[in-house]
Amino acid sequence: MNIRPIKTDEDYQSALAEIERLMDAPLNSPMGDRLDVLTTLVEAYEEKNFTIEEPDPVEAILHRMDALGLSWEDMQNLIGAEIRIADVLTRREPLTIPVIRKIHQELNVPAEILIQPYHLESSGI
Repeated sequence: MNIRPIKTDEDYQSALAEIERLMDAPLNSPMGDRLDVLTTLVEAYEEKNFTIEEPDPVEAILHRMDALGLSWEDMQNLIGAEIRIADVLTRREPLTIPVIRKIHQELNVPAEILIQPYHLESSGI
């Protein structure tokens, strides 16, 4: 089988090319087993070397709104009056616990993302 750990970017690129070549390999075959092992090695390498930061709460809300096709007006039931929606989504006001709960329950945005600290714009006053 001659599979070795992925230690460099060159090893990583080589493993990706091999995975692409093996994508149609039958399950429970030597080539399918090779694909499985290489995929596991690539996932481990990526987890170690390519960390992806979680979005801040406002980014997560805006992303979820976009995915669901929701407008700011649709958010009125979750956040409150339009001025409050604008203040939260433009980072002038922080999310409150009741709003975090509603967004988590209604939009399925993970609570651990919604409760993290994030940058607020200064009011300039």
